[in-house]
Amino acid sequence: MSGHWAPDMRYLAVACAMAVGAGCEHTPAATTAPAQARAALVYPPAPRAPVVEERHGVRVSDPFRPLEDLNSVETESWVAAENRLTDSYFARTPELPSFRARLAQLLSHEKYGLPRRRGDRFFWTHNNGKQGQDVLLTALRLDDAPTTLVDPNVLSPDGKLAFVGYAVSNDGRRFAYGLSIGGGDWRKWRMGSVDPSGQGTEAPEELEHLKYYAPTFSPDGKGVYYSRFPAPPPGREISETDHDCRVYYHALGTPTSRDVVIYERPDHPSWQFDSIVTRDGHYLVTAVGDGEIGDRNQELLFYLELTRPDAKPIALVDTLEAEFLFLGNEGPVFFVLTTLDAPTKRIVAIDTRSPGRDAWRTVVPAGRDAIQAASMVGHQLIVSTLRDAHSAVSAYDFSGKKLRDVSLPGIGSAFGFGGAPDATTTFYLFTSFTVPSSIYQYDVASGLSTAWKAPSIPFDASRFETAQYFYPSKDGTKVPLFLVSRKGLERDGRSPTLLTAYGGGGWSWTPFFDATLIPWLERGGVAVVANIRGGGEYGEAWHKAAVGTHRQTGFDDFMAAAQWLVESRVTSVEHLGIYGRSGGGLLVGAVLTERPELFGAAAPLYGVFDMLRFPLFGQGAGWQSEFGSPDNPDEFAALYRYSPLHNVRPGVRYPATLVVTGDHDVRVAPLHSYKFAAALQAAQGGPAPILLRVESVSGHGGGTTESSRVEQDAERLAFFAENLGLPSSP
Repeated sequence: MSGHWAPDMRYLAVACAMAVGAGCEHTPAATTAPAQARAALVYPPAPRAPVVEERHGVRVSDPFRPLEDLNSVETESWVAAENRLTDSYFARTPELPSFRARLAQLLSHEKYGLPRRRGDRFFWTHNNGKQGQDVLLTALRLDDAPTTLVDPNVLSPDGKLAFVGYAVSNDGRRFAYGLSIGGGDWRKWRMGSVDPSGQGTEAPEELEHLKYYAPTFSPDGKGVYYSRFPAPPPGREISETDHDCRVYYHALGTPTSRDVVIYERPDHPSWQFDSIVTRDGHYLVTAVGDGEIGDRNQELLFYLELTRPDAKPIALVDTLEAEFLFLGNEGPVFFVLTTLDAPTKRIVAIDTRSPGRDAWRTVVPAGRDAIQAASMVGHQLIVSTLRDAHSAVSAYDFSGKKLRDVSLPGIGSAFGFGGAPDATTTFYLFTSFTVPSSIYQYDVASGLSTAWKAPSIPFDASRFETAQYFYPSKDGTKVPLFLVSRKGLERDGRSPTLLTAYGGGGWSWTPFFDATLIPWLERGGVAVVANIRGGGEYGEAWHKAAVGTHRQTGFDDFMAAAQWLVESRVTSVEHLGIYGRSGGGLLVGAVLTERPELFGAAAPLYGVFDMLRFPLFGQGAGWQSEFGSPDNPDEFAALYRYSPLHNVRPGVRYPATLVVTGDHDVRVAPLHSYKFAAALQAAQGGPAPILLRVESVSGHGGGTTESSRVEQDAERLAFFAENLGLPSSP
């Protein structure tokens, strides 16, 4: 699920009520003890059935199976009752209004997307800080007054259609933009054109039943290539599995019923396709994955010569054995980033005229630091590596000669560096835990960076610091973590601390600014990110160490981080909270059920919790190379040992837990959260609350508008603040 199921970086914080400006001073009150338990909650009775199945000789009980029927009257009534219970809980949480106010203040800053140049004009997204969604802008020059091409706030004021991306033809005269339905993965794409003055005109046509992959314009701009799935059966829009993806060509101005299938593999119904037209217009390159591209970190590559009317797709890489990411081409020579024979990745050049592997040329070899990303721009290769989980960037020529190290603004994360083969400048985003995401323009020839846009956010970054530590895991492996706090943190074991990690899909968690963490830090809280195994911080070996039957390794790393925080007197069990989204939600669910006494509060968000039935819903079938298959006896045994749903034990005193899911989460069906929350509520042997929040008009990434995200984050952090003892607002 690398990247595609990765956590949304908007995560958690607690808010303060005071009005602040840049450089504000706020001395929090002394840390308080966690709130005493409220009156016992009365949980709505969940639909049940006496379901017991034998799997590999093991009798497995699944009493909450009826909750898999998302559209049944019983399920819908239960979800509504759970939301009412959660509403009543937060109605009695006095800090919620101040959290909401401070988060709205922090998030209402101007935001820019990385500019893209197409033809003679630039395109980028923008939000003035008061808009619910970003808008798409264009201008001939970056300092010109831009024209608005798409404003989703007008198209969908309630956010039920969420702007999720755009594509532009190479000449900059046509564009397409995607709208997510309810924040979920099902998307529709609309087409438009740009006149010489920059005014946009929309076409009446619309592409439906797309998911993860953006369309790519044909070289002449008269059509698009795109990947489409079959329409889901009525009632299964959320839980239908991904299958029978096909690549189509759509000629602009024609009915979609006349779209032509360019590539399909009916012999492999689980395969999916992501296509791109090369910047020179000569090729359509298609990445093929078993499941969503990137989930297994194994791809095939096919290409179609667009200059030959009778051409058929040709396999460049025809074995699913390693990661292969197409970077670009110089004529018939393709540049590819791969893990083949390179656990930390390397860049190879493949000449399509002589494509045999013995003729592949290594351009940038694998090194100690794992390559995180690479791009081709301005006749150079820009390569980003991970140096102990933060970015280092270098430039190379196409022969592999290193030209320079790119000087970054500090220790953090850098993303971007896209552009045309002949571009003289490119753009990148730089961020860290206490440095807001800023956009820099990079001169390809000189290597100099200049700031283009930097947000103004009302907080004083100089009051905080980030430290990196290496702690021992259960097997002695040293694992890095980032600890963010106010300067001069007193290690007395009383600091409310939020610990998170991901540890899946080879996805790396590098320093990233999250405005919603600032109020937590302002009040004396601590934020910690552990770079556990299963991620890609140190390459494929770090990833593979916690895959399949070895998944427990990542869980051990996370629990060791919690123990280190307690032993180092950063915090204590009653002040320690954990959270994670998607695969991170699975992580939280697994450690929560394995070591409930180790944590004071937990928030598993949008998680995968039923590890015996996950392949049956949404994207689940594509995750089996990461988790293992319940149909394999050995892998079943490992899954059953840690499956959060199946390890809930009656009478155990579980910590305060807030389970969160979205009503339009197509990627990880909300039924996972329904069943897990119902099981925890039925089993709870202590006074701590077990709450379920089902967020409306929300997909796997949460709400679709700024206001909905503020509300969702405020609730989660109010929950942590109350249960971990964060100081109240003055």
